[in-house]
Amino acid sequence: MDAAMVTAIAALVGAPLAAAAAMYGSRQSGRAQREGGVIGGYNSLTDQLQEERGDLRQQVQDLRRELAAERAAKATLEAECSLLRTQLAARGGGSP
Repeated sequence: MDAAMVTAIAALVGAPLAAAAAMYGSRQSGRAQREGGVIGGYNSLTDQLQEERGDLRQQVQDLRRELAAERAAKATLEAECSLLRTQLAARGGGSP
């Protein structure tokens, strides 16, 4: 076997191996890109959900403050009604 024959055989064996390696590398690269897209979408969704959760927490706090104000107003009105009933009863105009 001379050098030209050895080179030709090496080329015939090496070319399919190089092609197989290139195909495998391409498949791995495509998989990594798809996984990167999924992770990016997941991170985006997580950020969006955290923003919505923060907004909902703020709404809950606002509603709690509003409820506390309504309860205070109700307590004031009940105290005023009680006082008026007491005054009415003192003047002989109904039951306390």
